[in-house]
Amino acid sequence: MSKKKKIPEAVLYYVTPPTKEQLAGIRAFVNEKYGDKTGNGPEIPFTAEQDTTLGGGFILQVGNEVYNWSTEGRVGALKRKMDSLRRKLSYENRDVIPLIHTTISEFELSAKFRTIGMVTYVGDGIAHIEGLNHSKYGEIILFECGIKGMVQNIEENSIGVILFGSDREVRVGSKAARTYMSAGIPVGDGFLGRVVNALGEPIDGKGFIEEDEYFPVEQPAPSIVDRQSVSVPMETGILAIDSMFPIGRGQRELIIGDRQTGKTSIAMETILNQKGKDVICVYVAIGQKNSTVASLVNNLKKHGAMDYTVVVSATASDPAPLQYIAPYSGTSLAEYFMHAGKDVLIVYDDLSKHAVAYRMLSLLLERSPGREAYPGDVFYLHSRLLERSARLSDELGGGSITALPIIETQAGDVSAYIPTNVISITDGQIYLESELFNLGTRPAVNVGLSVSRVGGAAQTKAMKKAAGSIRIDLAQFREMEVFTQFSSNLDEVTKSQLAHGRVLMELLKQPLGRPLSMAEQVVTLVAANAHLMEDIPVEKVKAFQMEMLEFFNAEADAVMHEITVSKVLNEETKQTIIEKATEFAEAVKKR
Repeated sequence: MSKKKKIPEAVLYYVTPPTKEQLAGIRAFVNEKYGDKTGNGPEIPFTAEQDTTLGGGFILQVGNEVYNWSTEGRVGALKRKMDSLRRKLSYENRDVIPLIHTTISEFELSAKFRTIGMVTYVGDGIAHIEGLNHSKYGEIILFECGIKGMVQNIEENSIGVILFGSDREVRVGSKAARTYMSAGIPVGDGFLGRVVNALGEPIDGKGFIEEDEYFPVEQPAPSIVDRQSVSVPMETGILAIDSMFPIGRGQRELIIGDRQTGKTSIAMETILNQKGKDVICVYVAIGQKNSTVASLVNNLKKHGAMDYTVVVSATASDPAPLQYIAPYSGTSLAEYFMHAGKDVLIVYDDLSKHAVAYRMLSLLLERSPGREAYPGDVFYLHSRLLERSARLSDELGGGSITALPIIETQAGDVSAYIPTNVISITDGQIYLESELFNLGTRPAVNVGLSVSRVGGAAQTKAMKKAAGSIRIDLAQFREMEVFTQFSSNLDEVTKSQLAHGRVLMELLKQPLGRPLSMAEQVVTLVAANAHLMEDIPVEKVKAFQMEMLEFFNAEADAVMHEITVSKVLNEETKQTIIEKATEFAEAVKKR
């Protein structure tokens, strides 16, 4: 049995009564658009009421739709047109609207020429609205209290909206209007050195930020044609990573491990290492404690890294919608700099909490739960985010976004739903092991499970030659160490391999706040592969390395400069490093 179509009522509001000709034209318009197309159905009920507050003209309301032909409505339409011209993106003709709280007067102006619905339920950052059935997924809805929300669920008779603000201000029965626009945040050079929330509002107490443009929070990733291959290194300053798992500009390298294994520390070291390298950094904190974010910002300030960094914070105390939108907002900020031809490093800390926030929203919207109670589209949630990281072609300016997403595992289980999802999206992972961390190996990088799928393409020739067979040597050492731990009679070759492996393990330990330059890493690896440190007690290897690097920076700066500039390690330079390192080692022994 088919449902009987509900006939809408039409109401005309006026200041001066319309003429017979005007009234007939309006009636004809209503019947033509909303009446029965066959001409056999009943006429649309039509009434006219006087409203002296209009100022002039007419307002026609048919059901939930409003047509504003008043003086105020025309002024509002003109204002909107001017705003859209100001906010038009340079690379895409697409209208966006800021997510920040707006004024009630703006809602009233908006409501007079847009479709209006009624809130039927509100709670936990979610609102259900009837009467806005033609809204699009991702469209921004404006509530009469000034709060904005995003359409996240579309049902037969209502829509589900996530709220970007306190749900205490939205009431059941209050009105909501369509904006016909997608979510956008302000972007610009003024955001450098600032801490903002997921809506782009400053939260560091330093006042207003002047925006240059508005970028959509969600937009398609660059196409294959718009990209170029990853070939320029994004140096982390961490020897264990740059030597074995090189990261390139435009790559997506996952940092994965249990809680408290140093995941954020690796991201912070990478940000600190970009000082003076013309790289913009964006750090997105999702579900972190306020104190943790404040500590990170202070650390960045102490090392002078906030000058080229933007921090986007959606802490654990923020509503789930803000935690959900935060990484997309951070990526929009990064895209502004990428399209300006700059290289950008973005850290998502962490996407596990992002997935949990999205799961909360989906369950509140009564979507079907799937594996581990996550909704079925949680893979798409992260894939559409991380695919936006790329190195653009030279025709588009050659800018890039390098992504370091962070995932927290439970008891080292990398086969869980979210870890496997993000591993399959990214171009490699750095796996941090709790056991190594507890043994004092920091960063606690597991050489066997970590990989960079870009590999040597993003490594300088000097680093590639210096690193040599370090991964194989370490793997052999780990295996040999297990088999020889109970053996007392070892041959000289085995003893040498074990000693070399222990030296490498010590060299890969790195204190926080001391990133190594590419030249320092090359010198360390050349000296290690020349077996110059095997006579030194293991506990003194790290101190020896740091003293040796100070010696090279002071006494052999020509060699360091040549490696830094040429990025090549020829035999002559290699022999010079070995000679200088041997000279230093002998001087140390004589002490």
